[in-house]
Amino acid sequence: MLSFSSELKVSLPEFMTGTSRFQAMNKLLSVNAEWRKEAFYQIRSMLLRMFHYNASDMEMGGPGSNNRVWYRIYGTKSPVEEFGEVSHDESSILLLSILTDEQKVELLKMKNIDLSVGIKLKDRDSEARFRCDIYYENNSLAGSFRKINQKLFPIESLGFAEPIMKRLCLSHEKRGMVLVTGITGSGKSSTLDAIINMNNNVSQGHIIVIGNPIEFIHKSINCIVRHREVGEDVLTFKSGAREALRQDPDIIVVGEMRDPDTMSMVIEVTDSGHKVFSTMHTSSAIESIHRIIGEYPTQEQERIRLRLADTLSIVISQKLVPNLNNQLTLAKEVLSVNASVVAAIKNNNVSEIYQMITEGKKQGMITIEQDLYNLYKSGIISRDNAINYSNNKNRILQLLQY
Repeated sequence: MLSFSSELKVSLPEFMTGTSRFQAMNKLLSVNAEWRKEAFYQIRSMLLRMFHYNASDMEMGGPGSNNRVWYRIYGTKSPVEEFGEVSHDESSILLLSILTDEQKVELLKMKNIDLSVGIKLKDRDSEARFRCDIYYENNSLAGSFRKINQKLFPIESLGFAEPIMKRLCLSHEKRGMVLVTGITGSGKSSTLDAIINMNNNVSQGHIIVIGNPIEFIHKSINCIVRHREVGEDVLTFKSGAREALRQDPDIIVVGEMRDPDTMSMVIEVTDSGHKVFSTMHTSSAIESIHRIIGEYPTQEQERIRLRLADTLSIVISQKLVPNLNNQLTLAKEVLSVNASVVAAIKNNNVSEIYQMITEGKKQGMITIEQDLYNLYKSGIISRDNAINYSNNKNRILQLLQY
């Protein structure tokens, strides 16, 4: 993989492991500029090769990789034959070559680092961008890379009903919390970027995006769009949201609600009269509501339930489902909060909301089961995948009888 692999092996004693070994590697890179250059261009080539394969993710390093480089292509992860075998030390050198000195210090201290990687493309002003997580695995370095789409999906292509489109738009609704939820790799960031782009084109205001890391870079069109990366421009999501209140925003985008402190700040920011977008790792609208309330101690849950009911506007829960063309299709559940939903949350009757979504077509609502059924009936996905990707197996089986 690397021309200096044999020299590297000689320079690193076998007894040296973990952080000490990585520090020794870093010292070798520092005194051998050509080594670092070769390593950087090698991992750069691996990342850019993802475009050829239409891969969304890349994994490398650590015992779990079995000395291979892995791509996820249309949902399936497998080793890439053309890269051959990559030793643990080679993987570690490749990963260290893309980090700044400050990032290396954080990695060695915290055993993990999240960052964004930008690669300038030849003869273009643009760059390919990747979200990266580098971490320790059994005394080796491992890395996960997610390709950030630089082509925005038009909001119209996501299939939201007109009432939902209006509620997502600053020109029609000035405040409220909008959540985009789903598991890792379900396209939350792409949906969020499409919503930001719509507002940037049709509304006039100030959008502040707080991300970890920042993925797509929006150019200011009709809105001023500012990007603040956690760890680089702001300390935490919570502090970024608090600071945004003093920056005259109209829309605040909090990349992810991971903890009660961030959730409380998002609710507070929304309650102050702003439109706030964020994401969560939940698979349905009801689970999202339960997750937020359940993050708090029992004695605080009633207060949070009332505040959430007054601030929540829309919940979009989505999945990427393999289709009949061996690609991925978006399936989604959409909750639009109305007076009935507010009452259900306040009265702790959240389980009733599923039926409200089922019957809320005129307001743009749809359950994941209804959307999967529509995709199946349209000949886009298989019956098995409609069942496998549903949250409520009994309900999807009922729909499939018709």
